[in-house]
Amino acid sequence: ELKIMANNISTFDSTKLPLADLLKEISNGKTQLPDFQRGWVWDDHHIISLIESIGNAYPIGAVMSLETGNDEVTFKTRTFEGAPESASAKAERLILDGQQRLTSLYQALFSKSAVKTRNSKGQQMDRFYFIDIKKAIYGSELEDAIISVPESKIGHNFRKEILWDYSSDEKQWVNEVFPLNIIFEVSEWNTWQTGYLQAEGNEQMATRLQRWNEFFQNVLQPIQQYYVPVIELNKQTTKAAICQVFEKVNTGGVSLTVFELLTATFAIDDFNLRDDWKMREDRFKAHQILNALPNDNFLQAVALLTSYERRIKAEAIESDKERLPAVSSKRRDILRLTFNDYVSWADRVEQGFIKASQFLHTQNIFSKRDLPYATQLVPLATILIVLDSRIENDGVRQKLKQWYWSGVLGELYGSATDTRFAKDLPEVISWIEGGSEPATIREANFQPERLLSLRSRGSAAYKGVYALMLQKGALDFGTGVSINHITYFDEAVDIHHIFPKAWCTEQGISRTIHDSIINKTPLYYRTNRKIGRKAPSLYLAELRSEINADEVRQAEMLETHLLSIEHMSNDDFNSQFEQRGRSILKLISEAMKKEVQMESDQLFIQAH
Repeated sequence: ELKIMANNISTFDSTKLPLADLLKEISNGKTQLPDFQRGWVWDDHHIISLIESIGNAYPIGAVMSLETGNDEVTFKTRTFEGAPESASAKAERLILDGQQRLTSLYQALFSKSAVKTRNSKGQQMDRFYFIDIKKAIYGSELEDAIISVPESKIGHNFRKEILWDYSSDEKQWVNEVFPLNIIFEVSEWNTWQTGYLQAEGNEQMATRLQRWNEFFQNVLQPIQQYYVPVIELNKQTTKAAICQVFEKVNTGGVSLTVFELLTATFAIDDFNLRDDWKMREDRFKAHQILNALPNDNFLQAVALLTSYERRIKAEAIESDKERLPAVSSKRRDILRLTFNDYVSWADRVEQGFIKASQFLHTQNIFSKRDLPYATQLVPLATILIVLDSRIENDGVRQKLKQWYWSGVLGELYGSATDTRFAKDLPEVISWIEGGSEPATIREANFQPERLLSLRSRGSAAYKGVYALMLQKGALDFGTGVSINHITYFDEAVDIHHIFPKAWCTEQGISRTIHDSIINKTPLYYRTNRKIGRKAPSLYLAELRSEINADEVRQAEMLETHLLSIEHMSNDDFNSQFEQRGRSILKLISEAMKKEVQMESDQLFIQAH
């Protein structure tokens, strides 16, 4: 991991700092947290275990910090939980990794307030920590000597009777329990030591002195002299490097995201990105496709448009294309966004995603579950923003549809999406304005045999073919009602087997074949229940009788699903499979506006 850091950061220092100094700097505000750090979450058991490690001089892992002073990497900072909010010192060091450990140690060993932690069940509680002197020097495990007590420092049984009382120095001396939150205050623990030695009179002082010396040497001194390894990133470290390093060293927690970094950056301008995103996220919930849209997708769109606008402006004054700024939405581009960039584009980006959702409705994609590629929403939204009212032109819409379906059916958005986004936005706009076809259309390809392996929603192409079937005006052949955005949710429409699985298994038809999308179609839930395990010839007859339809009408319904009433009535799986496979390939060709080549009987041969 140090090699990884060295490749991304110009220099860093690795050293050891006294724990006492780190805790003092937390108290006076010289060491703080960047605002993107999440809250302190350690429970009582973790705190005791950590104190034990310190007392035994065990390593607790390195802390990673960032030197402040880089004007290009500015974060809103906050003090550690439990530290005085009035600490006026300007932060000299920000802790990137080690917050949980240092907060626990600060509150337990330095702060005079009770530690606000929780028990193993997650219930909140306020605790102070002591060490039982006798157990610490005579017991086998230091952990057994560390005592966690309530804020009152008094213990009761279920009858409310006092079991022990450590609420005053005098009572602590008598019970021989040392308060850990004075361990780094020399004057305080010296005073406490004097009172402890004299607690039982001069005749017991020698015995107590002997115990104290052993306790001091074996327990207190190791804690007071404990050193923490610190890797300090210098002030030249970039935001991108901070993000990458944090992800590498913070494997035990939640990975740092660009959203968290920008939240801390924008806070300098008194802007709460989290609150802003929450409001937008709530509005997106009104759109099925946008429900749970990732915030980094939103930021990618902002970065994409910011860089695109920058390039358009540069083209007006720069003749050398090699010198033009790139259109890009990679992590480094998001981290370079300024507060003004975000404010300039955020509202338009929100509307762009809503327009993208509306466009997908016209393509019979109604829900997040059936969205082929969530990532393709990013370029789609930005393209719609740039096109603005031009999207109302039919010729423009036809080109946009071709680009969209090329990406879906060519399965081009599964990886390296940042690079494709950077091409899509300028290339699609240029194509619509009379330029050459975008790379997404040129590179898209669909092999006929791919239909045989499309068996579940895990594939974008599977979802795409499903939507194309709905576009043909599919009529539920149990009711004769059109499957559209109105009935889609009310009737729990889903994709179901045409020749039922159980029937196919009885006929010896391989699952790899009958589970293919060629043998599936969108139907109402209640229609699928009526089909059950029956042969097509049986369930078609029953459905005809139930809805009072003749064979001509039923044939019309089946044709909207690319099905033949002749093949279905004869339970001819092979003929129906081959015919429907060809029909689906025709749909794909029409959507991509690109011929999909297939030799005679190719699907049937591949399947068998």
